[in-house]
Amino acid sequence: MYIKRSSDGQIQAVSKVEIDGFSEELADNSSDIKQFLAQTDNKASESLVSADIEFVRVLEDVIHLLTEKGIIQFTELPDPAQKKLLARDDLRKAITQLKLIDDDLNETIQI
Repeated sequence: MYIKRSSDGQIQAVSKVEIDGFSEELADNSSDIKQFLAQTDNKASESLVSADIEFVRVLEDVIHLLTEKGIIQFTELPDPAQKKLLARDDLRKAITQLKLIDDDLNETIQI
């Protein structure tokens, strides 16, 4: 593996082929590469979890919009989905009443 290091010596990027800026070569199983890949994987996982949380809110808003417009009935959703949505609504109301979250986070996304 070819690596690119920052000015402080930390690995910034890894490439399987030698390209400009990737002049140092390390064994695939080197501890430096393993550590870099583990950190990169953790950052990607954290980003995905964050995106998932934001996307759940979008789905909630879409479901509310569809029910408000009469396109679907809330009761048409599977029971587990109904229970989860109701539970999230209750939690959101309780948290908002206690002012534990920003009011901005409680706003419906306008489409």
